[in-house]
Amino acid sequence: MSAARRSAILLYAVAAGALILDQLSKAWVEHALFGRPPIRVIPGVLSLTYTTNSGGAFGFGESAPWLFAGATIVVSAVIVVVSTRPMRAWIAVSLGLILGGALGNLADRVANGPGFSGRVTDFIDLQVWPIFNLADTAIVLGAAILAVASFDGADDHAEASEASGPAATGSGGAEP
Repeated sequence: MSAARRSAILLYAVAAGALILDQLSKAWVEHALFGRPPIRVIPGVLSLTYTTNSGGAFGFGESAPWLFAGATIVVSAVIVVVSTRPMRAWIAVSLGLILGGALGNLADRVANGPGFSGRVTDFIDLQVWPIFNLADTAIVLGAAILAVASFDGADDHAEASEASGPAATGSGGAEP
């Protein structure tokens, strides 16, 4: 199996896992918490509180749901195109988390309103931050992993070893 195929399988498996967990958690929240008081998991720190929003991650930008739907479609398309290339496992995982989270919130928009203007279900309440969901969490974790993986220097080391390989030294790979 090629490196590109292994990367794509990992990316899409992570995306599917994030999407399924997000949608299952939202279905449970809508069933268990709609019209009911929040569940206090850790009093003063973490509650499960049913709410919806028409904005982006963590409720920002409520007046422009079409902007977030459009950005989601563009980012998802870019990830699909990039998925055809070989990549390090952490990059595939990070892009899978971003894709799964983006599709989870896009699914809410499509299912809960006309066009892409539906409301997204949120329920994780940390008391000091806007209420969010597992899709938002996947997107943020994916972006953080992507940032760390981009700065770990692995690509720099690969480029340096390629540049100093047999072709660069003119040795043709033979030892002196």
